[in-house]
Amino acid sequence: MERHYDILAQTPRSVARLLYAGVVIDLHTHSTFSDGSDTPTLLAQNAHELGISALALTDHDTTASHGEMAGACAALGIDLITGVEISLRDSVFPKLLADGRKEARNVHVLAYFVPLEPSHPLQQKLATLRLDRDVRNRALVILLNERGFERITLDYLTSMAGNLDSIGRPHFARAMFELHPEIVGERTDEAWGRVFIEWLGSDGKAYIPKTSMPIEEFVDAAKGSSTLFSIAHPLVNYVDGASASAIEATMPRVMASLRERGFAGVEAYYGGTNEPTRSLMVKLTRDAGMIPTGGSDYHGTYKTDVKLGFGKSGDLRVPNEVLDELRALL
Repeated sequence: MERHYDILAQTPRSVARLLYAGVVIDLHTHSTFSDGSDTPTLLAQNAHELGISALALTDHDTTASHGEMAGACAALGIDLITGVEISLRDSVFPKLLADGRKEARNVHVLAYFVPLEPSHPLQQKLATLRLDRDVRNRALVILLNERGFERITLDYLTSMAGNLDSIGRPHFARAMFELHPEIVGERTDEAWGRVFIEWLGSDGKAYIPKTSMPIEEFVDAAKGSSTLFSIAHPLVNYVDGASASAIEATMPRVMASLRERGFAGVEAYYGGTNEPTRSLMVKLTRDAGMIPTGGSDYHGTYKTDVKLGFGKSGDLRVPNEVLDELRALL
């Protein structure tokens, strides 16, 4: 498989499309409407050139990208699933803090077949999350200014992202490199990751806590609709260390709880994990009576090591049957 990944990276996309045509779906991608670098139109074009037959655009806290994406996918014959990714709190599996206290764990959730009507309760919850993001971004600008990044402004970030609602941590990281290389150094893949660890991540010097909306509140808002939920990159959310023993000790309990709380799937085919880990996660998901969803978590140039449709290691393959199973639940 590693040899095929080299081919994918080095040959024209028309050749790559012939190699993989019709066998790839990707249910976790981002565009310029959140923290991705590709416009929805460009994202659809790139997917088409790689032979991706079905795609879910899962921008953070918004479905505003759906109109442009739907038009682009229709023109290219790509099956589009209306999706969104949201950050929520799980109090059933709290996180243990350094001082011994416990707090609700911040987790990422993928929602598929999301209703688009602005008046729908789910869209109202998304509006609340966007407001929280706006407040958090303004606070982060102030905090970074206090920590020496005084040239970073909300206007600068807005011009970079295209609009206020789209600003995310990758835009902050890019601004830090563009405006303050004397603090963070020259932008490289290694330096980019270090900025998130040292500054913007949950243990960073400029971390602003995310929303406190519980999982249950958001899932309840979807009742009566066709929306289906899957937990995004579950090992990032719930497991300390990615060893098979740690996964087997933790994830069955987590999956059983999520299923009871209205989740249909688990992102077992995650683009950031290797094949043995994905295989184990698929087995555990099936054992839990849930659907193993999957996607690359593509962000374009903001995650240069993640390939659309093929993930970080290049051997990601999300079976077409996964989408068939999700649709069967509708």
